[in-house]
Amino acid sequence: MTKFSELKLNPKVLKAIDEAGYETPTPIQAGAIPPALEGRDVLGIAQTGTGKTASFTLPMLSLLARGRARARMPRSLVLCPTRELAAQVAENFDTYSKHLKLTKALLIGGVSFKEQDQLIDKGVDVLIATPGRLLDHFERGKLILSDVKVMVVDEADRMLDMGFIPDIERIFGLTPFTRQTLFFSATMAPEIERITNTFLSAPERIEVARQATASETIEQGVVMFKASRRDREGTEKRKLLRTLIDGEGDKCTNAIIFCNRKTDVDIVAKSLKKYGYDAAPIHGDLDQSQRTRTLDGFRAGELRFLCASDVAARGLDVPAVSHVFNFDVPGHAEDYVHRIGRTGRAGRDGKAMMICIPRDEKNLDAIERLIQKEIPRLDNPLKSDAPKADDTAEAKAEKPKRTRSRKKPEDKPEIADTPDVQAQEQAPQDKPNPSRSRGGKGKSDNSRSGGNKVVGMGDHLPSFIALSFDDRRAS
Repeated sequence: MTKFSELKLNPKVLKAIDEAGYETPTPIQAGAIPPALEGRDVLGIAQTGTGKTASFTLPMLSLLARGRARARMPRSLVLCPTRELAAQVAENFDTYSKHLKLTKALLIGGVSFKEQDQLIDKGVDVLIATPGRLLDHFERGKLILSDVKVMVVDEADRMLDMGFIPDIERIFGLTPFTRQTLFFSATMAPEIERITNTFLSAPERIEVARQATASETIEQGVVMFKASRRDREGTEKRKLLRTLIDGEGDKCTNAIIFCNRKTDVDIVAKSLKKYGYDAAPIHGDLDQSQRTRTLDGFRAGELRFLCASDVAARGLDVPAVSHVFNFDVPGHAEDYVHRIGRTGRAGRDGKAMMICIPRDEKNLDAIERLIQKEIPRLDNPLKSDAPKADDTAEAKAEKPKRTRSRKKPEDKPEIADTPDVQAQEQAPQDKPNPSRSRGGKGKSDNSRSGGNKVVGMGDHLPSFIALSFDDRRAS
C-alpha cells in the first residue's frame, strides 16, 4: 500500500501531513498526486468524501515551495463553486502549509473588497476564489492573472449546475496557455467533457469510482408519502420528518436536512425549533457571517440539525455527520449523490433518508437510474394516523349538502285573514311583516288547517280589471 512518504512531496509538506495524523493516501490522492507533481494536467473523478481537496492541495504546495509572488499577480488559482467550499479549501492550505512561507488570499462574496485588495496588493502564492468575486476584482483592475502557473477547478459539475461555465471559460482565457490545469469533480457531464477537451492538454484521467456512485457505507431509504389533503402537505411532511428523526433515537447524533428551496429551508428550521429541536438554516440568501457562525456551530457539535439548501451539499467536510434527511427529492439526480455524501465520510457508517411525494417520483426514478440501484422503500410511520377510506366516506355522507335557496317553495308563508297583531307576533322581529305589505291581511286559522285560501288578488282587485272588454271600450 502506498504511503505519503513515497509520493515525492516536499519534506515540509510531509511533516505537516504527519502532524495531521495521515499516513496512507486515498485512491484519488495516490492516483492524482504523482502526475500533478510532474506538471501534467489532471482530470480527477471520484465520489464525494474521498479526499479530492488534498489531491490538488498537496502537489500545489510542493510546486510552490520555491519562488515568491508579486503584487496583484497570484502564482496559483483555485476556483470553487460556493463560499463554504472555498473557505474549506483555505483551511486545508493552512493545515498543510504551516511549515512553508507561502501566502494565500480568499476571495468570496459577503466580505469587504478593501480587506481582500490589501491581501492581493501584498502578493499571494495561492488565490482561492469563487468565479463571480474573482471577476469583480479583475474588472476593478486589482488583479492580474498572467502569472498563474497552476489552476484548479474544484467541483466542476457543480460549476455547471450553478451557471458558472461562461465565467470559467473567461477565466481560462485570462490565464497563460502554459499553465497546469487540475480538474476535480464527482460527476462528469458532457458539457464538462467539452471544457476539458478545450482547455486541458492530454490530461491524466484518474477515476477511482464509477461516476455518481454513493459510498457503500451509507444506508439509504426513501418514504413514499402522500398528504391527506393538498393544503396540508407541508404540515404533514414536516411531521413525518420529525417522526423519522425521533425513530432514529440516539443513533442520530447530528444531521443535515436538505430542502430544494431557500424558503423551505427557513420554514423547516423554524418548525423544528418550535418543537424543541436544535436547528438552524443555511442558504445563499443569508449573510456570510451568519453562515460561517452556523457552520462553525455545527462542526463544533453545538448545533444538532443543519437545514440547508444545495449550497451546503458540495464539499463541506464535517467528518461525523450521522444522518442526512432529504426533505425534498433533489431536482438534479447528481445532487442526491452529493447530499448523502455528507454522511459516511472517511469510512464511517452513515444513513440517508428521503421523503418522496407523488410529483417527485420522476426525479426519484432519475436518481435510481444514475446510481444504478433501487433505493429501499421505508414504511411510512404516519400511515396509521391517516383517516380510513370508510371513515372519509361516512364523513362526506354526514356533511349537509348546500342548496341555492334557503327555503323551499312550500315553506313560504301563506296570506290569510288574520289580525295584524297576530301576524306580528308570528313574524321574526328583524324581518318585514308580510301582513303589513299586503293590506293588513295575514294567515288565518282556517288557512293553517287547510281551509279556503285567497285566490288571485282577493279584496285588492282594482275595479277597472273587473270591467268587461266592451265596457272598457265604451269608457
